[in-house]
Amino acid sequence: MARARIIPIFVPHLGCPNECVFCDQKRISGSPLPASAGDVVLALERAKTLGVTGGELAFYGGSFTAVSPALQRQLLEAARPYLADGTIGAIRLSTRPDAVDAETLAMLREHGVATVELGAQSMFDEVLAASGRGHTAADTVRAARMVKAAGLRLVLQMMTGLPGSSPERDVETARRIIDLAPDGARIYPTVIVRGTALEELWRAGTYDEHTVSDAVAVCADILPLFEAAGIPVIRLGLNPTAELSDGGAVAGAYHPALGELVRSELLRRRAAALLEGVPAGSRVTLHVAPERVSAMTGQRRANLTALKAQFALADLRVEPSAAGEELLVDVER
Repeated sequence: MARARIIPIFVPHLGCPNECVFCDQKRISGSPLPASAGDVVLALERAKTLGVTGGELAFYGGSFTAVSPALQRQLLEAARPYLADGTIGAIRLSTRPDAVDAETLAMLREHGVATVELGAQSMFDEVLAASGRGHTAADTVRAARMVKAAGLRLVLQMMTGLPGSSPERDVETARRIIDLAPDGARIYPTVIVRGTALEELWRAGTYDEHTVSDAVAVCADILPLFEAAGIPVIRLGLNPTAELSDGGAVAGAYHPALGELVRSELLRRRAAALLEGVPAGSRVTLHVAPERVSAMTGQRRANLTALKAQFALADLRVEPSAAGEELLVDVER
C-alpha cells in the first residue's frame, strides 16, 4: 500500500458505545478532546501552508461511523475543499466492525474516504467478550466484506495478549484476518494503560501482563504470515506518545521501537537456523545487508550474545555484506 503524508485527526472515544478493558483513547492518542470540523480545517490549513499535496487525512481513534450521521458529514464536509485543491488526495478513518452498513459506506465514499480501518482485535468471541469489545468475530467478517464490496481499501487491526487469548489464538487470529484479504494490517500488542479496567484486572492478579518479550515472540510468528500473503503490516505496536512514555503505560508491551525488536528477533531465528551444525568453538561472521546490521546485532548486542552462547562459539560478529545479501554465514574453525 502506498504511503502518503498523513494528516492525523484524533477522535478519542467519539461514538464508541463500549468501554474496552484495555482502552483509554485520550492517553493512547495524546488528545483529550474529540475533533470538530474546525479542527479539521485547522489541520488542513497548516498542511497547506507547509506545501503538502496529495496527503491523506486520517481520523484515528474512537468509532467514526458510530457518531451521528450529521457529525460524520460535518467532519467530512470540512475536508471537501482540500480534496478539491489537492492538499489531500484521500481520507481514511477507523471504526468498529458493528458500526458499518452499506448506506454509511456509500456516504463515506461520496465524501472522499478511500480506506476504512476496522478494529477486529481478535477473531475469538471469548476474547472479544472478555475484553469488553461488544461485537463478535462474525461482525468483523461481515464488515470486512462490505468494505471491500463498497470499493474501499480495507485495513484490519488486531491485538495480541488480550484477556482470554494465547499465542496460539493470536496466531490463528492473524490467519483469519489474512483470509479476509485486507489491503493492510496493524498489530497492537496489549499495553496496560493507567486508569483502565485492564489495569485493575492486572493489579488484582486476574490478568497476566503481556510483556514486551511476549509480544516480540508472538509477533515474530505472526509477521511472516502477513508478509507471505503480501499484506503489509503498516504499524506494529502503539505509536509512542509523551503521555504513554511518561507513565500512562504502566505495564505490558509498550516499547517505542517494538517493530524493530520483532524484526531483530526474526533475524536471530534465521541466523540460528543457519548455525545449526556449526562446530562448537567456531569463529563465525554473519554477513547482512548494511541496513540490517543493527537489527541482526540486537539491542545491547542481545542477538549476538544469545547465539554465541547457544552454539558455544568462540567468536561471533556481524558485518555488512558488500554484495547486499540478506544473511550469509562465514565459519572459521
